[in-house]
Amino acid sequence: MKILATLWNTLKKPPVHISLGVIIIVSFFAGIVFWGGFNTAMEYTNTEEFCVSCHEMEDNVYQELQTTVHWSNRTGVRAICSDCHVPHDWTAKIARKMQASKEVWGAIFGTIDTPEKFEAKRLELAQHEWARFKANGSLECRSCHDYNSMDWDKMSDEARRFMEPAAERDQSCIDCHKGIAHKLPEQMGSEDPMLASLVREATSVSVDEGQQYYSAKSVDLYTDAELTERAGVLQVATEVSIVDTQGDSVKLEIPAWRKEKGFGRVLYEDFGQNISSAVLNKDIAQDDALIEVQETDVVDEMTGLPWGRVSVALWAEKGAYLETRDSLWETAGQTYRDACSVCHTEPAPEHFDANTWPAMFSGMVGFTNLSAGTQELVLKYLQMHSSDYADGAH
Repeated sequence: MKILATLWNTLKKPPVHISLGVIIIVSFFAGIVFWGGFNTAMEYTNTEEFCVSCHEMEDNVYQELQTTVHWSNRTGVRAICSDCHVPHDWTAKIARKMQASKEVWGAIFGTIDTPEKFEAKRLELAQHEWARFKANGSLECRSCHDYNSMDWDKMSDEARRFMEPAAERDQSCIDCHKGIAHKLPEQMGSEDPMLASLVREATSVSVDEGQQYYSAKSVDLYTDAELTERAGVLQVATEVSIVDTQGDSVKLEIPAWRKEKGFGRVLYEDFGQNISSAVLNKDIAQDDALIEVQETDVVDEMTGLPWGRVSVALWAEKGAYLETRDSLWETAGQTYRDACSVCHTEPAPEHFDANTWPAMFSGMVGFTNLSAGTQELVLKYLQMHSSDYADGAH
């Protein structure tokens, strides 16, 4: 006790014999040791060894990861837990570590310490992580997958159909890519059987020239009947007229409106309404030989933007068109109710106007497992049944 008292008295005294420089130097090296230890410990928590050190992770999500392309692929690039679940930026990383401290509580009290408990919590855990990815624009994904580095010519037509518009909107990856590293919750389906049924139904519909039809799915558009020169994409539930047929190809006339600012690539269902009908390649949208302008300089009073009414005739595959939109709307409405009621009572379609729905839908769809094609159909259903088109809606 006498030694401790002497030490305490010494520590309380001003530095008479130790210079200020010595104190600074000692403090500097002590800071290095502290920082090195802190950073080493934090980086250890980012290792795969640490992530799977508890059996909740090792026996569940780690086993699932090993069956996916992120574990084994032709390039030999493997993503470990921290690549997807820990931000690379230091500030965001510290915030994520503080947030993850709650997981220690769960480990202590065994909230997911059995497969049964884990499955019961899987949807809740997934939704938390999906919301985080949605909020930061899938920042961790983009450490490897960057829109600016994508070579569209090397993509399949189907992939490019969805990825190019997503890149233009700078869309979060998680909007469409759930379930690529871990199993989806059992409460959610990974397929869209009702939409697939409509597409199969469309293959049996015999189309006649001069008649109107509606696309049952997104369809690639071409300038030639041989379908070699791609012109854009016709979106689901879009009204078209059959102009000509050759073999397995049909020439579609698409009536639409478009904004006269910019290249006019996006064709819309109605004047002043951002209800997309088709997206054209830039050179096609500027080709006067393909675009028939029927009305121009019609100003939208809400935005002050000039619009034009146009018509475009392009070729596409056969077997993708229905005689009415009734079955499309029925499927979209049921899907909307089923998907959104998992979390809350879904707002009625007429609760918002057509131009408000895209932002509202984007905020909700991240908590569902709707495929990109189904998302497109459901959004169009909501816009076409919004307050702009519903009688008596507010």
